[in-house]
Amino acid sequence: MLVVDIIVGLAIGATLGAIGGGGSILTVPALVYVLGQSAHAATAGSLLVVGATALAGTLAHHRSKRVRIREGIVFGVLGVAGSVVGSKLSASVSSSVLLVAFSLLMLVAAAAMARRARHPLVAGSRRAAGHDTGAATISSSLTAAPSRRQSAPVVVLAASVVGLLTGFFGVGGGFVVVPALVLVLGFEMPVAVGTSLLVIAINSAAALLTRLGTPAHIDWPLITVLTVAAMVGSVIGARLASVFRPQRLMGAFTVLLVAVAFYTLARSLPHL
Repeated sequence: MLVVDIIVGLAIGATLGAIGGGGSILTVPALVYVLGQSAHAATAGSLLVVGATALAGTLAHHRSKRVRIREGIVFGVLGVAGSVVGSKLSASVSSSVLLVAFSLLMLVAAAAMARRARHPLVAGSRRAAGHDTGAATISSSLTAAPSRRQSAPVVVLAASVVGLLTGFFGVGGGFVVVPALVLVLGFEMPVAVGTSLLVIAINSAAALLTRLGTPAHIDWPLITVLTVAAMVGSVIGARLASVFRPQRLMGAFTVLLVAVAFYTLARSLPHL
């Protein structure tokens, strides 16, 4: 079982480090169907795995200058309230409902990733329009041009949705963060991926603290091994992101995500 824990952790970390948004979404199915955890224990334990892995991935991306620290902290803090609410809601539903909802979330994430793979979100067009993405802060990004006058509410909404997803499902919600950072704040894709990991780490920490007060049992030995392996994997994944085209990585991951989503539905629907 220890070998399986390590392999699963490495895979989770590598995926998260390589593609950022959506990379953590397979953590819960892996905990439930590979490692035998209950749905509630899996979503709680996933927060520690995802948060620590995202933090390790943030450091790796930061060394390559692909993380905007200030913007990531602000975006993450804005999502804390959603994380708390999501955690409380998650504890109030049955395991079957939680897994069915999770499978639907995976399908939504797969659709979002497929769209990203076909139509890369690139900030170059914004530069052509005169938007400087080199050293913008949250405030300057929201007010730099007339086209962004409505950006502040959009940022708050996106951050709240990400926090809610993190708290309820135990996932990072990066597949929402990355498009928001690119389309709203004008980040280039590699910077959006790196910064999304910082946001994920903040939201995961807030949700985990909330979960510690619930009956959800966390298998600390298993989760600790999984987390350490995932942190190592995230560093490997960050390097893969520099070698392979993001579209190719996301395309392969999307196929896997759809397969796991349908498997989860098939296992969970009969128990509703």
